[in-house]
This record gives sequence, structure tokens and C-alpha cells, in this order.
Amino acid sequence: MSVAAKSLSGKSAKPSFKSLFLKSVAIILLALSLAGKATAEVTPLALKGADKSDILRVQKYLNGLVTLKSRFLQASSTGNFAEGTFYLSRPGKMRIEYDPPVQFLIVADGTWLIYHDKELDQITHLPLGMTPADILVQDNLSLLSGELIVTKIERGPGIIGITLVRKDDDGGQITLIFSDKPLQLKKWIVVDPQGIKTSVSLLSTQRDISFDPKIFNVKLKSGTWTPGDK
Repeated sequence: MSVAAKSLSGKSAKPSFKSLFLKSVAIILLALSLAGKATAEVTPLALKGADKSDILRVQKYLNGLVTLKSRFLQASSTGNFAEGTFYLSRPGKMRIEYDPPVQFLIVADGTWLIYHDKELDQITHLPLGMTPADILVQDNLSLLSGELIVTKIERGPGIIGITLVRKDDDGGQITLIFSDKPLQLKKWIVVDPQGIKTSVSLLSTQRDISFDPKIFNVKLKSGTWTPGDK
């Protein structure tokens, strides 16, 4: 395992095939790769006037989000599906809660992206800034700063899609898809360096609602994981 990813376990157990498979889907969704791979060559899109205008509109929309809650449907190019509830509290916090029988939870607490395998009562945590989730929760997000590179802008009737990669990344990418007029986040698609695609579609979105701060903590059977835990 990479030194950037650590685990905490409340019990010792051999993971089931189902647990390992579902975990791989979750990690594909929120962590492109933590292995020491060579940096892929990225060709930035030659931005025209309309492109810059749309990017700045998207940037303003994302920075204007405070809280968001939505049901979601997740689909993988491997043919698997899951449903659940998505919570966003900017800056820094997010919760992806899957419906049964899926037994895992993903939480961003402002510092870490935390994966909780409920079946094993085990936690893996990754630095939030190394994951695509950081794009959604980052304070004062800038899409033209150079840290993020726009590689594609797609437009359709009432739809805008922007594909982003991180500078010095390893070949993964995230595409954010928005409905237009009014602008609203509808979907994101993560493609990992191996080409596996995971999409998350947001359904019945609610904005600017209050959350209990405790939902961004992770409770183990043996206690509660907090940002100071390693």
C-alpha cells in the first residue's frame, strides 16, 4: 500500500470478494491512483472566449455552493451499480452514503478522504488533496490556476461538460457535467489510469440546507475516527 494511504481496523478479518470488489469501485470513484507512476503528458485545451466564459461560470457556481444533498446513482464501466445519498458542505466536507447491501461509507472531513468498510470495521484514509473529491470541496476553487488543466469542454442542448486533470497527475481525469440555465451540477465521471470509468449521477438535488456536523465523522464499533487519528 502507498504510504499516503493508511488503514485503521477495529477487527481482523479476511475480506470477502464482494468487499474487495466494492472497495475497488469506491476507490476508483474518489482516488485516481496513489502508486508511483510516471506522469502522463497532458495537452491543455486551447481555450476560446466562450470556453473561458463557461469555465468561469462553472467556477463561480462551485464556489457559490455551501451545502448540497442529493440521491445518486453510481455506475461503473465494469457493469456494476450502486445507489445512495450524497452530502456536500463546502469547504472541505463531503459524505457518500451507500444504500444496503453495500457496506461502505466515504467521508471527506476537510483533511482526509476516509473510506469506512463497515463489514470489516476498517478505515482507509487518503490525503484529500490527492483525490478528485478535492475539486468539489476545495475553498476558492480556481479552474484556470494551472494546478488543474482543462482538457475538454463539451456542450449539448442545455448541458455543459468540463474535463479536468491535475498538473503532474498520473493519467486519471474527472469530468463535471452541468445542466445549464440555470447552471447545476448533475453528474461527474472519473476515469482512472487503467481506463476504468465510474459515473455518479445526482438526483433530486437540494441546496443550502443544514446538516448535523457529526455526519462528517466516521463511527467505528470501537469508537469514533477523528481527523487527528493516524
